[in-house]
Amino acid sequence: MAVRPIRLFGDPVLRTVADPVGAVDAAVEALVADLLDTVRVPGRAGVAANQIGVARRAFAYNVDGRIGYLLDPVLEEVRGEPVAFDEGCLSVPGLVHPTVRSPWARSTGRQLDGSSVEVVGEGVLAEALQHEQDHLDGRVYLSRLTPELRREAMAQVRRADWFR
Repeated sequence: MAVRPIRLFGDPVLRTVADPVGAVDAAVEALVADLLDTVRVPGRAGVAANQIGVARRAFAYNVDGRIGYLLDPVLEEVRGEPVAFDEGCLSVPGLVHPTVRSPWARSTGRQLDGSSVEVVGEGVLAEALQHEQDHLDGRVYLSRLTPELRREAMAQVRRADWFR
């Protein structure tokens, strides 16, 4: 349907815990189409619904040719010794910081037709599953940084041209 603009850090919708999707209707179908169109822009690994201004529990992912979406996702399991990924976020453009995440993740959710789906990933896909789940819980990755890194990151945000 459309590539939607990304909401930027400071927008209250990014701090909002997203509501369940619930019953699938035309609005949910349009949301999924927009999420998929928006995540297909080169360089994007994931987009959560609240990043496009819709506080519903849905996200799309695009990692290594795997493109899909989850409605009402649940991060069921993470495994492995947590490692620091160089993580960025579309809602915090231009910044990348080492963020500790598990190297393996499994999420479940559903599709538009009501069927259950499971997505399992390692590396970047695991990071994306965890990152997008955080968005739906009203968290931006900056909140996961060490206190020192977070202070530095917030100073960078305040200096950024896009921050108002």
